[in-house]
Amino acid sequence: MTLKKTLTIAGSDTSGGAGIQADLKTFQEHGTYGMNALTVIVTMDPDNHWSHGIHPIALDTLDAQLKTAFSTGIDSLKTGMLPTVDIIEMAGKAIEASGITDVVIDPVMACKGEDEVLFPENVDAMVKYLLPHAKVVTPNLVEAGQLSGLGTLHTVEDLQKAAEKIHSHGAKFVVIKGGKQLKHEKAADLLYDGEKHYLLTAEKTDTTYNHGAGCTFAAAITANLANGQSVKDAVYNAKIFVSTAIAHGWKLNEYVGPVMHGAANKFHKAEVDVVEL
Repeated sequence: MTLKKTLTIAGSDTSGGAGIQADLKTFQEHGTYGMNALTVIVTMDPDNHWSHGIHPIALDTLDAQLKTAFSTGIDSLKTGMLPTVDIIEMAGKAIEASGITDVVIDPVMACKGEDEVLFPENVDAMVKYLLPHAKVVTPNLVEAGQLSGLGTLHTVEDLQKAAEKIHSHGAKFVVIKGGKQLKHEKAADLLYDGEKHYLLTAEKTDTTYNHGAGCTFAAAITANLANGQSVKDAVYNAKIFVSTAIAHGWKLNEYVGPVMHGAANKFHKAEVDVVEL
């Protein structure tokens, strides 16, 4: 028996809900063999309201990890938090050299609970080194506003405009995650394939226990691609997976609650509708 091999080039979330921890759990739930190349360690200070500490990995260490992983024959990969321009460039060049086409770029710019975008100077580097290699890019509202240059996004129409801008940077498919700030009665995400826009919706879950949802969504898309699904099917099924994970989110401590990464394989799955706009 052989398994499809999936790689995450991302940060470590010491609390376990997001980052490579979320990715590897999600890969496992999808029956793929997960590997990681660590870019940064994110810590949380329990004595200062869970404020985040960012600890980038040395470039030579990242380079050695990438060489290790790519030597095994990766089927699909995703990126997560890439904290510096140098790390973004190294990851982008390694992806290009690998020849892998099933690439999901999750353009992580902020940690959950932080009010401001982290590393805004990295946006240009992401556009230059990552988006041209992306089969799928999965920004949230803030990230999509940054990558598109359109700023704050509020409506589905805003998402459509932003998706078209981001697509022009080279990504083949754009998925913008609506989140709670989007003006829509349901939990809505937009998929753009360069020609048509599709709105994916699920019932909203009234919870704050959604830590790691974005990483989990992108990792599920990555695993679905490795398992041979089309992009549209991969995104649709990832939406079901993460919506179910959010619905079963749980309290870790007084500051954060992660999604339940194994929920879709244990409980009734969320229902997702798709409408062409």
